[in-house]
Amino acid sequence: MANIIIRPDWHIPESEATPEGVYRNRRKFLKESGFLGAAALMAQACSPKQDSVDPAALIVTDEKLATTYNNFYEFTTSKTKVVDLVGDFQIDPWMVEVGGLCEHPRAVTSADLIKEYGEEERIYRFRCVEAWAMTVPWNGFPLSKIIEAAKPKSDAKFVRFVTANNPEEMPGIAKRPNYPWPYTEGLTLEEAMHDLTFVATGMYGKPMPKQNGAPIRLVVPWKYGYKSIKSIVAIEFVSQQPKTLWNTLSAREYPFESNVEPHVPHPRWSQETHRMLGSRQRVKTLLYNGYADQVAKLYKA
Repeated sequence: MANIIIRPDWHIPESEATPEGVYRNRRKFLKESGFLGAAALMAQACSPKQDSVDPAALIVTDEKLATTYNNFYEFTTSKTKVVDLVGDFQIDPWMVEVGGLCEHPRAVTSADLIKEYGEEERIYRFRCVEAWAMTVPWNGFPLSKIIEAAKPKSDAKFVRFVTANNPEEMPGIAKRPNYPWPYTEGLTLEEAMHDLTFVATGMYGKPMPKQNGAPIRLVVPWKYGYKSIKSIVAIEFVSQQPKTLWNTLSAREYPFESNVEPHVPHPRWSQETHRMLGSRQRVKTLLYNGYADQVAKLYKA
């Protein structure tokens, strides 16, 4: 009897998240190996309904595109040139401070976090506030594992995150002295504890590239991309809503919550559609980036 793997309801099945040629080759291998029946049964039992999701949004983005088109202002404002400027960025060893209002503060290396919590792969849709998007297979673990180990105190209501601030390695910092460096972001504790909130340590089955936020970053798939802070050096539990870099620069354009809500336009453009990397076509943006069934309850009054 075949083993049935129970997938969470946000899971994007491989048949809908892999380029057709790769998927067909895998199916051929399974058929020749005698496993096609079991695989088909598992897919039928575990695949969520994706009727409302445009098929273009479920194709895994080409790895070269996803790793050479990046926002990382600490290096440059040019998305295509970040990859050329990260060579001097030192990521090993990498310390992460976990502290604030918690019972068990600690300093731990990113390598030790991976050893402690392991890694799994999750395919998530990723939506930038600038109305472009990609679909990426991330490696990592739920943020909740760090939080549970830290044991936040009762007055901890938010989690504050801090990016590395190394001007000698990050040339973009000096070019924007008016920015409130270091880059900071935040979530409510409830958002941070949600199973979808992911600490990513790699992508495409490989360690995280520097330009994508190595060695450890956040991925919050129902929020605009700037909430998914890169190259994390500190995780702090606080009682008040923390200041964040983009919200400080322009609260009207970058509110603290920053959920993907297509009916709420950015002050300078519509959010109803977006462009998938590698395509010129516009794709309909879904509420909470397609994760409404999982996270809408967080925002009910």
